[in-house]
Amino acid sequence: MQLVLIKNPDDTQSVAYKLARIVYAETFGTSLPIVEAMASLIYNIHIKYEKSFSSIAKDKNIFEVLDDKSERHQYMNVNANDRKFQMCLRIIKTMMHGNLPDSVFGATKFHHGDVIPQWAISRGYITECENILFYL
Repeated sequence: MQLVLIKNPDDTQSVAYKLARIVYAETFGTSLPIVEAMASLIYNIHIKYEKSFSSIAKDKNIFEVLDDKSERHQYMNVNANDRKFQMCLRIIKTMMHGNLPDSVFGATKFHHGDVIPQWAISRGYITECENILFYL
């Protein structure tokens, strides 16, 4: 007897969970505005650069938490039943359906306020939310 793995061709749920884990690791789900801001940034990248949500969820150039060496990487393993993670998941699903207003004014880059990456030195940020700065 040979077993065959049947996969669901719709990976939307899986991608939503991956993105929600990224948003949680970047924001710790501290508040609705910061979670919405990060989700808005993801949607802006999706629209501006025509990148799939799946490819955004794997891009270490966008999210340093995807790198094993990142301080925040450990937070990617949040319990799926955590209330703050569930908030991140709800916002991500809303964003993926195109129903989340852009709260970061078209921003496609960000960094935490405790570091200033080289690319940010010559730019001015367009908005800040809870010590995360967003850039065009």
